[in-house]
Amino acid sequence: MLSVYLMTLLLIPALILMIIVGYYIFVPLDVRKYRQDIRLSQRWRHLLLDILLYALPMSIVYALVRLQDVISEAVGIPAGQNYARYIMIIEGNKVSLIQELATPLLTYISGFFYLLMFPFLLVFTFLLLLYLQRYRAIQEFVVAFILIYIVAFPFYVLFPVQVTGYTLACVTPLLYNLSPIIAQGVRIVDPTLNNCFPSLHAALSIMAMLVVLHNVDSRRYRVFSVVATVVILFTILYLGIHWITDMIGGILLAFICCFVTFRYSDSMFAFYRFLVARIAYHLRKPTVPCVNCNARIKVNSDFSCPHCGMHYGNPMKISAVVDRFKKFFT
Repeated sequence: MLSVYLMTLLLIPALILMIIVGYYIFVPLDVRKYRQDIRLSQRWRHLLLDILLYALPMSIVYALVRLQDVISEAVGIPAGQNYARYIMIIEGNKVSLIQELATPLLTYISGFFYLLMFPFLLVFTFLLLLYLQRYRAIQEFVVAFILIYIVAFPFYVLFPVQVTGYTLACVTPLLYNLSPIIAQGVRIVDPTLNNCFPSLHAALSIMAMLVVLHNVDSRRYRVFSVVATVVILFTILYLGIHWITDMIGGILLAFICCFVTFRYSDSMFAFYRFLVARIAYHLRKPTVPCVNCNARIKVNSDFSCPHCGMHYGNPMKISAVVDRFKKFFT
């Protein structure tokens, strides 16, 4: 059992180190100096509270998705079901052409991007937006993340597609052949290696890139997010994991979810903001971020921001629901 989680234990310190290095590379010096002027205890308290507030809904959705096997069994999906044959009808073995570029060095670099650069792009983008106190951007990140998982999940339950490396004779599972630890570690999140369509690596990396391009002013990090995303899209094909159809599906999923998110995240996140405001009001002490003006506010009895007037009252009132319904279709 220890060997199954060994990869996770090895990757976490490496990811933390990358985040520390990324802080000094991608956060402008003037921003770091400005944030350092704020009392250290206050900075950490706000950051940890914000991580909890925004990571909680993503964690809940992720945990529900991990019930895939239970749900598949409940709806009568046979174990070992594999629809890769239909993907083969669409694209044949074209993905094998990418492995003609294979070299040991390229395989190790691709493995690094797949295993470490992908989570770095997601986690660092999330933390960077919190550090910069771009709360609307964080709201968009969270909503898009949840939408992508919710839309992709039925495909994983009803339309399982096995990885190319274990389906096509002309494709080698390069990632899983790197180490038994990697092969076992990947199975923590995908035990049967059949969560291919649509590709979450493609969808989530594109989503993070779009959120960065939409909300981050740092040219250096914007360029990095584009380059990292392009390389990740290459690696999911090169390493013998995803089909071209998976990648295209993931890209389309990201663009659709981000389009919806950028337009309607306020309405979609309203109920959660209401719950947070209620809890903060009854606890009396903690401040919460206002997504409208990026100020930290202490929730008062009328549940509105004292700086911009944004209301955090019950979004489930009939009039509010009707207004949001009309707004969605206009």
